Amino acid sequence: MKSLFSFLIIALIFLVGCQPATEEASNFTISVTFSDSVSSNPVDGRLLLMLSTDTEKEPRFQISDGLHTQLIYGMNVEGMKAGELQTFDSEIFGYPYPSLSEVPPGVYQVQALLHVYETFQLATGQTVKLPMDNGEGQQWNRSPGNLFSKPFQMTVTETGIEAATVTMDQVIPPLPEPADTEWIKHIKIKSEKLSEFWGRDMYLGAHVLLPKGFEEHPEAKYPLMVFQGHFPADFGGFRTTPPDPNLKPEYSERFQLEGYNIIQQQEAYDFYKRWNEPEFPRFLIIEIQHPTPYYDDSYAVNSASQGPYGDAITYELIPHIEKEFRGMGEGWSRFLYGGSTGGWEALAVQVKYPEEYNGCFAACPDPIDFRAYCLTNIYEDENAYYYASDHKQLEVPSHRDHLGQIQSTLRQGNHLELVLGDKSRSGQQWDIWEATYSPQGADGYPVRIWDKKTGAIDHKVAEYWKENYDLRHILERDWDKLGEHLKGKIHIYCGDMDNYYLNNAVYLMEDFLENTSEPYYDGEVLYGDQAEHCWNGDPNQPNAISRLRYNRMYVPKIMKRIAESAPKDADLTSWRYR
Repeated sequence: MKSLFSFLIIALIFLVGCQPATEEASNFTISVTFSDSVSSNPVDGRLLLMLSTDTEKEPRFQISDGLHTQLIYGMNVEGMKAGELQTFDSEIFGYPYPSLSEVPPGVYQVQALLHVYETFQLATGQTVKLPMDNGEGQQWNRSPGNLFSKPFQMTVTETGIEAATVTMDQVIPPLPEPADTEWIKHIKIKSEKLSEFWGRDMYLGAHVLLPKGFEEHPEAKYPLMVFQGHFPADFGGFRTTPPDPNLKPEYSERFQLEGYNIIQQQEAYDFYKRWNEPEFPRFLIIEIQHPTPYYDDSYAVNSASQGPYGDAITYELIPHIEKEFRGMGEGWSRFLYGGSTGGWEALAVQVKYPEEYNGCFAACPDPIDFRAYCLTNIYEDENAYYYASDHKQLEVPSHRDHLGQIQSTLRQGNHLELVLGDKSRSGQQWDIWEATYSPQGADGYPVRIWDKKTGAIDHKVAEYWKENYDLRHILERDWDKLGEHLKGKIHIYCGDMDNYYLNNAVYLMEDFLENTSEPYYDGEVLYGDQAEHCWNGDPNQPNAISRLRYNRMYVPKIMKRIAESAPKDADLTSWRYR
């Protein structure tokens, strides 16, 4: 009996010795610091660690919620000092692998970046830390002042990661301001309304395209076209020379077109020629710069966590531009248009300021009915990430192509945002909707519409969204007051295979506008057959072309609207010179 017991002990020791390395013996940690050559002061921000198997670009340019994304992990740092080590271990949340311990063995390019936060003392009494835009349009991987390291190679094995320290010794440099030209002028003003809210000087900007003959016709005053959309570095789609003959053709994966960069230059030059034709109406066109500490633009409305951007744009910036460049300065002479984010903004601004603008052309707008918040009904669904089911777990998609092929899910995109920044600070799409639509929490940050990890929806927050930013609900609720002021002003366009399922909300809006609105809204809602994001109402051209023609495609409809709605004493001639 004793000898048998001894044999079992020996066998057990042998088996233990043959086991793979234990978790304690594994190493899934990487340390990150920065040198005093890039900052001698303590820094707050979001520290990001990236690993990539693709050597074509730096890892910081390879992070997305698409199929080709690489790996990223994130943590907050406060008062981080030069030489101080911050350790990424298996507990730090990441994407698409939640833990470093799940990273497959292989050879990776490794890079770290610190997205720098500033401190804001809000007028509401709270203190928040957020990334200030630095002229790049809230792009964490390109923002001037952010610290980063040069990529280096690292091997991950079955037992872990080579011991390494990543040192950030690089700083993203400042960006040059765009220069004025004969045609395009640049405006930046301090907003008193926004400065008061944020507790520091805050600015709004715009790129202004002048009409032909602006200097030669000082007597003329002009209608205003406001092109809404993401942060514009400069006025886009306007070029005074033909395409560069030495330009190397580039392939557009999105549109499956060779030489799309040449097509873009040709369309920009064609617009310049059209802008100068004798019969073309003379307008001012502006693209607004209104980035916030949460995103590359504010969504052009007032909100609890971002402040009074709607009022600041409508009552500060636009009157300043009209005064500076001889705009009419009256509601009948202002028009809104844009696609995607810009589509939502065009419609929302028209709804929120019904008499300050005379028409909106909203292409592929972000969700305009939150019963179809893409594929989620925030009022009835319990979870945003998974379809309701007793016996299976099926994720809700977030992106498809025109054939319905799925590239990403709602859970994946939100988990990437959570890595890039907590408290709605990722600077990405779902977080900016939250920063715009949600009430402000006690800590000064937006209240979550759903748990970012699990997808569980907070229906109290959903009700706040409904009453303040669900555009279909607001129109239906207030049509007795808004109807006469919006009649003839609402135009909505969307592809029926929009990549983000935005057409679903447009269907619901159309149902109200066409069937239950009294007075009749007298506008239009049109769909592009099998058209993806961002179809904007042209049935004769593919998205690749029509998206380059925003600044001219709605002009005939605007002119028709002016003829039908301008006051009797309105100036309809001084700006119609040839």
